[in-house]
Amino acid sequence: MDVHEATLDLPGAPAELQARLDGDGAVAWQQPVTIRTYEPAPADRYPMFLSRRVYQGSSGRVYPIPFTDRISTEPVEREWQAVHLENRWLRLMVLPELGGRIHVGFDKTAGYDFFYRNNVIKPALVGLAGPWVSGGVEFNWPQHHRPATFMPVDVEIEEHADGSVTVWCSDHDPFTRMKGMHGVRLHPDRATIELVVRLHNRTSETQTFLWWANVAARVHDDYQSFFPTDVRFVADHARRAITAFPAADRSYYGVDYAARPEAERRIDRYRNIPVPTSYMIVDTQDDFFGGYDHAAEAGFVHVADRRIAPGKKQWTWGDAAFGHAWDDLLTDGDGPYIELMAGVYTDNQPDFSWLMPGETKRFTQQWFPIQRIGVVHQANRDCAVHLDVSGGTASIGVAVAAELRGATVELRSAADGRVLHRWAGDLAPGEPHVATAATQDLPAHAVELEVRCGGAPVIRWRPRPADAATAEPWVATEPPRPADIDSADELYLTGVHLAQYRHPTRSPLPYWHEALARDAGDVRCNLALADHHYRSGAYDAALACVRTGFERLTRRNTNPADGEASYLLGLILRRMGDSAAAYDAFAKAAWDRKWAHAALVELAQLDAAAGRDDEALERARDARRLDVDDTRSRALEIVLLRRLGRPDEAEQLLQQALAEDPLDQLARTLDGRKPGRDARTLVDVALELAAMGERAAAAGLLERAATGAVRPIALYHLAVVLDEMGFAADARSARRAAAEATPDRCFPSGLDDHDALEAALAADPADLRAHALLGMLLYDRGREAEALAHWRATVDGGLDDAVTLRNAAIATFNATGDGDAAFELFARALALAPDDARLWYESDQLLARTGAGVGARLSRLAEHPGAVLARDDLTIEWCDLLTAAGRAGEARAVLQSRRLAPWEGGEGRSLAAWVRANLSLARAALPADPTAALDFADNALEVPRNLGEGRHPLAPTDEIEEVRAEALERLGRRDEAQAARAAARAPRDAAPAAGESTSGLPDYFATSLPELLLFDPPASGA
Repeated sequence: MDVHEATLDLPGAPAELQARLDGDGAVAWQQPVTIRTYEPAPADRYPMFLSRRVYQGSSGRVYPIPFTDRISTEPVEREWQAVHLENRWLRLMVLPELGGRIHVGFDKTAGYDFFYRNNVIKPALVGLAGPWVSGGVEFNWPQHHRPATFMPVDVEIEEHADGSVTVWCSDHDPFTRMKGMHGVRLHPDRATIELVVRLHNRTSETQTFLWWANVAARVHDDYQSFFPTDVRFVADHARRAITAFPAADRSYYGVDYAARPEAERRIDRYRNIPVPTSYMIVDTQDDFFGGYDHAAEAGFVHVADRRIAPGKKQWTWGDAAFGHAWDDLLTDGDGPYIELMAGVYTDNQPDFSWLMPGETKRFTQQWFPIQRIGVVHQANRDCAVHLDVSGGTASIGVAVAAELRGATVELRSAADGRVLHRWAGDLAPGEPHVATAATQDLPAHAVELEVRCGGAPVIRWRPRPADAATAEPWVATEPPRPADIDSADELYLTGVHLAQYRHPTRSPLPYWHEALARDAGDVRCNLALADHHYRSGAYDAALACVRTGFERLTRRNTNPADGEASYLLGLILRRMGDSAAAYDAFAKAAWDRKWAHAALVELAQLDAAAGRDDEALERARDARRLDVDDTRSRALEIVLLRRLGRPDEAEQLLQQALAEDPLDQLARTLDGRKPGRDARTLVDVALELAAMGERAAAAGLLERAATGAVRPIALYHLAVVLDEMGFAADARSARRAAAEATPDRCFPSGLDDHDALEAALAADPADLRAHALLGMLLYDRGREAEALAHWRATVDGGLDDAVTLRNAAIATFNATGDGDAAFELFARALALAPDDARLWYESDQLLARTGAGVGARLSRLAEHPGAVLARDDLTIEWCDLLTAAGRAGEARAVLQSRRLAPWEGGEGRSLAAWVRANLSLARAALPADPTAALDFADNALEVPRNLGEGRHPLAPTDEIEEVRAEALERLGRRDEAQAARAAARAPRDAAPAAGESTSGLPDYFATSLPELLLFDPPASGA
């Protein structure tokens, strides 16, 4: 079968469920599906330290996730784990191996995919760690896109007493190990997808997060997105630019919409947006938005409480060559799509909210399909209505999410209640009411539409006045430099903003340091720095800061209103091994209601670890009383009840825990069930058990987790537990096994890993593997000099490891600026891995940064053509070097010889290389052969499909047109030459305004290919 004819066939329900489905029930089952798939290459064995990479307006830091930068160009038939949900109106498919995304959302009543169905799995390099697929619904947390979007989640089907079914998907996020869980739920009596979400901070630290449900919708000229009618303005990422909506009234993403005909200014139509564009609403009083396919007369509505779910966004690649190239990269034949994204606890990107230690946030989102009513003007969870009044006639549409028997639809005058239209009958999903009615020349805002059922109102809608004035919303500005800020309060808050929003290029530290330079005792800035140092594992520095702040805080008031300082002090002291002092600090923090729950959990764990079970149980119960959703205190209570000989109480509490969260891996472990598939999550559970004093159980889990990439770090943790149990010899054996384990893709992260590796080095300072792994963790946390010291110890100790040598090379250049020493380390790494294309690419980038000549770089790479052609970035670099050396013909041939794929945000590099090669050939041919010169210049205007990208509509072609004009002039084709020069000098849509960018990111979020960010400027020049 041709790849362009690939179709995704959905299996029918199993026989045992079909009867329930035939009886109008809701069913769910697991059954794999075979999908044509373009497989990603194996993840890179080198850690990616992309501390300054920009991603979706925020930090593109990817460590500790292994990085994937290549996708197969040939598909295979692959079987994917799939979970199917169905009722009489809807058919869904969830893919647990791809982050638990909804891949199919099908309206059976209309025969319409209201979510974009991608019939192939064709990743492109869009995701944080590389692969990302379009289509369906992606659930993005704790940042966008979901870091685990191409990773598996644990899955469980739950059947409820009311006949509904839920597919639960859960994982521990790769960065902070918070637990994210979403349930896709179908009810038997509703045509609604209900998403039930629980976000749990299972850590001891406050964390930040965002949540966006990213819905894809297939688009064409007749597809229209809709927001509530009071949305008059939309904003770019970080609110750096705004425009009117739905008709843009100014330059936005470089497109001068104000200069366009009125019909082409509407950005709710895909056909009118030529460039990649995001827009997010800035305010509304309504709870819905969605999209409508006028050709199919079908679409969908999203509904969620705007007070916690304010985010409503559209994104598109743009309806032009640039966007179409991305469509081709992401699908074989399913065409373009837009994203209609719904944010909870967030209304922009980046826009992060907070989760306290142990806190759980619960919320729901809902989608339901609509048919034949047009775009929606008002909606709630039960009903969506359309009411368009024009020329004395009202067009009425009513679609429902559940059956409404004996419903009435009434249009009346809002002033005197005169009935203009009345209909009575049954409404059901797929059976909307559509009608027209005379309005007796009443203006739209003077009529009201009401739907009732059983005498109760279902929805009521009165159009808003079209001329309602709306003030322009505020627009963000770049923060001043620290020295330019007068207020200590503003210095502190600016630093908080940069940290909370994970700013990729601006550090919060200079703002807090500036405040402390003016007032060394500033409490908030000292605590902010203490938290920063603590999270980096720099406990001594953290302790010094928190004590300075604490001294000021308690100088006159020994009982401050806020317990944060005491809680943070407790965390630091606990990590430093001073449990008694930590206990006192947590006890003081518990005086403050805000910190009481978190502090009580820490106290209970310290008691439990020390064998004070009665006291621990009391603390755990106090904590659970303050927050019943915290799974940590509940699990601790179960363990303690068992220890105290009260198994029946423990069992009752355990079953309650599993009923509330069937994918709580700690509860499953306590119940003797098989834990999840992720070895790293096994380590998480083991460490939770160890913190409760359940060291034998923790040791058993760590032994099971010691497989694959997790093996070395699991064994180092095992050694810590064995030492605590008094088994010193076994601990030494575990550390020897860790040091001898295959380290590929073992990327330690987090404070537990930090402490385990520090413990390993305290036990054996000559443990080279521990040095190498700790260096990775420290480098990721910004402690470059210390990381380099560990890597130098590894290298000097004789560990032949290409990964460590490469890491040391990068750190050497970034920390010291010594290019020669860095290159020597790369040379040693290449001696161990002579065919490693990444090493060749990165070492060549180092040569470029240190001023090496084109000839030297070319001759070096020429000896390894296989490596040159193994990576797109190195291939493009090679071609640019060939062009610069006067060998543009060779560069052009290479660019024509293979398929390339861009990174999102790094587009244009292959096209630029193509243009440079052709222009070089054109200029060289001009004097003697203007015909050939014209051919080359014309080729520069064309974009070969194999380059994997299209020319951005705003990209200048002036240089190409000038060369064309000169060639045409020499050929005597003066009219064409004049036209070419006119094209070169013709006004075009303006460059992006201040605060905008064509990539969809604000100007001070400069984007770049991630590989280039491995080399920062030397520390002395920072």
